[in-house]
Amino acid sequence: MPHPLGTKPSKIIAVHLNYPSRAAERGRTVPYASYFLKPASSLSGSGDPLIRPEGCDLMGFEGEIALVMGRHARNVGIEQAWEYVDFVTAANDAGVHDLRHADRGSNLRSKGADGFTPLGPRLLDARTVDPSRLTLRTWVNGEPVQHDTSDTLLFPFAYLVADLSRLMTLEPGDVILTGTPAGASVVRPGDTVEVEVTAGDATTGRLTNTVVAGPPLAAPGAMPRSGAADAAAAWGSAYTPPPLLDAQLEKDLLSVAVATLSSQLRKRGLPHMSIDGVRPTRPDLKMVGVAHTLRYLPLREDLFARHASGMNAQKRAVEELRPGHVLVMDARRDATAGTIGDILALRALKKGAAGVVTDGALRDAAAVTGLDLPVYHAGAHPSVLGRRHVPWDTGLPVACGGTLVHPGDLLVGDTDGVVVVPPHLARELVADCREQERQERFITEQVRQGAGIDGLYPLTGAWTTRYEQWLTHQPATAAGPCEGDNA
Repeated sequence: MPHPLGTKPSKIIAVHLNYPSRAAERGRTVPYASYFLKPASSLSGSGDPLIRPEGCDLMGFEGEIALVMGRHARNVGIEQAWEYVDFVTAANDAGVHDLRHADRGSNLRSKGADGFTPLGPRLLDARTVDPSRLTLRTWVNGEPVQHDTSDTLLFPFAYLVADLSRLMTLEPGDVILTGTPAGASVVRPGDTVEVEVTAGDATTGRLTNTVVAGPPLAAPGAMPRSGAADAAAAWGSAYTPPPLLDAQLEKDLLSVAVATLSSQLRKRGLPHMSIDGVRPTRPDLKMVGVAHTLRYLPLREDLFARHASGMNAQKRAVEELRPGHVLVMDARRDATAGTIGDILALRALKKGAAGVVTDGALRDAAAVTGLDLPVYHAGAHPSVLGRRHVPWDTGLPVACGGTLVHPGDLLVGDTDGVVVVPPHLARELVADCREQERQERFITEQVRQGAGIDGLYPLTGAWTTRYEQWLTHQPATAAGPCEGDNA
């Protein structure tokens, strides 16, 4: 494959994250530039195909501004750094996210394949352009998908050259890929990606590459594999994550009482699945969702500023919520300080949370009660963060109300409280809960008619036969919560 620059560089260096629009899309910022290397053999030119191996469904494009070094640069300052750049051109930092699992961070397999770094078609003389006034645009099948300018960069071009040259010699012909803005996403065979860099009236022209289907990867070595995180990274802002909870299972869990679930869990040797000491702000709202966890630790004044300021674990936990999540907070059953208030609860609602459970206290109780959000708490308290707790970390197993809650567990809540449901037991629990509630509905009818409970509650002997006869007259789908059980 001919080299688009004429001579092969010693290295291609790519920046992980450099545009604020991309940082916002990814939901994170970085304090300094970070990099990865791409092999020189990945270079290709305009018109060359982007070959997607069979089995890779997540081929991504990333329109970028590429710098081509013209002089040896070692320990150069920011003020002189631009003088070492000869050319500016358009680039596509292509890759297949299906192979990120094999070299996560280094991106060697996912972004280093032959042809995965198209450049061109024309080079702009760096001496004739203002590095802070370049425009980058990307199209897929003629539709604009990326548009940003170099004056927004988190780390300007001169910073990148100076930073890299502190530790390594940048040699003539070396390429620096300076990051991609928001809008990078997934392309499939048949899709055409075009990237253009302009500086006023000067243009690189459109770098044009079409995705084609390739053969499967031969053994040995890692094979394509991807999960939800890879899909989210590949699709970017176009990604719609799958539901956390199957809609039918959610409906089924809503149809049974928490007390019945507790009883059935106990029958399976799980008697400690209730989150004790919490009560609902809205008894009229039932709750079903998937656990996303936050852990507080006891207050230590010398660590508070480091762990509680800025985008601390408490705020991160809320921002990490997806539709269907229940935010579960481990506050060590200490209700003498608030753990969530009206603003964060509102944000959780806007993020699509199914509910909030804390074994600590609730601030702004009246305002939170006014939200259409199930919130279970250990009591109301006026204090702000910093009286008893330090928000420490998220997404790990926690103890809430004396119960172990693992991320991904199911939480079901009603007026009786909250229980933790292991996902692998959920469907069989629903079936057994419905049978238990049918029996209890029958028992309730008999008690109302004056029957005693000996042999009736629970069903034994002749009452079992009468129950089976009663069932033949009931609708097949009859199910729902009853007044109580023997939990």
